[in-house]
This record gives sequence, structure tokens and C-alpha cells, in this order.
Amino acid sequence: MQKVKLIDLGLKDYKETWDYQESVFQKTIDIKIDNRRNDLDNKTSNHFIFVEHPHVYTLGKSGDMSNLLLNEQQLTEKGATFYKINRGGDITYHGPGQIVGYPILDLDNFFTDIHKYLRFLEEVIIKTLDEYGITAVRSEGETGVWLDVGTPFARKICALGVRTSRWVTMHGFALNVNANLGYFDNIIPCGIKGKAVTSLEAELNRKISMEEVKEKILKHFAEIFDVEFN
Repeated sequence: MQKVKLIDLGLKDYKETWDYQESVFQKTIDIKIDNRRNDLDNKTSNHFIFVEHPHVYTLGKSGDMSNLLLNEQQLTEKGATFYKINRGGDITYHGPGQIVGYPILDLDNFFTDIHKYLRFLEEVIIKTLDEYGITAVRSEGETGVWLDVGTPFARKICALGVRTSRWVTMHGFALNVNANLGYFDNIIPCGIKGKAVTSLEAELNRKISMEEVKEKILKHFAEIFDVEFN
């Protein structure tokens, strides 16, 4: 069973968190490079970061700028920032009331299959939502976790976007718990027109404990990935 170091950053600026992620990510990669070059067997460590961000829009490396529907002045008026970043996927929003999870794992410690990794992350969220009586599913050809797929009421509750190098992961998922969904009106989420977004609060018509949701996420992550948090 792999050990995973749990880090909860609370509410933290996106760029500061990105820099922190990059430093942990790069240290892991450096160990792997050193092992290969010098025929060493130094163990890599695995990390899981929880964070909430102030209002921010991020655009993945394959994203289209036209999916951001605000100019610089409008961003400022809404108290939001914008970053082009190095994960996969298109545009998304992060903000208070949203649980963001950044697993920085060495998949050589688990399995070297990025599609399996994404499906496992989705399964963690699907099982978490099931505890609230919400039936969530995958949508074929699209990452993330959805409700009522195949109906006119399809809506996304959790976005996924990751980066990997030498089988080390970074970035991750964003689950809307009590998020202000109005901020999604300023983008074409994930570049998919005509698809709505939702949250636990919107589905259950009540505020949900963020700490309670985190506990459930960790429980299912530990089960699915066969890890122990420390």
C-alpha cells in the first residue's frame, strides 16, 4: 500500500498554489531522473493537495481563448484572475465553495496508464456524490463527472484536467460544492457549448459541509487507489 502525504492549503491564491505544485512535481521528477542516470533506487513520495481558490479562470494548453467571455477590465470588476496553464483540457473556473484536489503521484508506484488514472479520479467523485443520493456518471468522450447525461438537462458537477511527465501527475479535479455558479456564465465551460454546470448545493438545495465532503473524497480515494494518507 502506497503512502500519500495529505496537504490542505485552505483558501490560497491560484498562482501561489501552482508554483507550489510545480516544486513538488519537479522534485519527484528529479529523483526519477537521478535514479535512472545513476542506477539508484531512491523512493519517490506521493502527495494530495486540497485547496480552495479565490475567483480564477484557467485555460489548458489545448484551450481556446474565445471560451473566456470577459475582457481584462471585466475580470477585475468581478474580482477574478486568469491564467494560461500547462494542464490538459480547455477553460474552467475555480472559486470559493469549490473543492479542488491536486494529486501529485508517481504513477510508477501505481500503474502507468493515464486513462485509468482519470477514470479512477472520476470514480472517487462518483462514489462521493453517491453518498449524498446523487447519481453521477461519466460522459463518453468528455472527462469529468456529470448528471443526467443523454438528456437535455445534462450538467457537469466536477471538472478534471491533469498534466503528466515521466508518469508524475499534477493538477487534478474541481468539485462544485457550494460554489457561486454565476461565475460559469462568463466562460464556455471546458469549451463545450450548451452544457450546464451544477453543484452539490444546487442539487440538494442546502449548504454542504466542505470538510465532510473532503473526508468522503479521501475515503474513496484511499479505497480506489489503495493508499494510506499521512
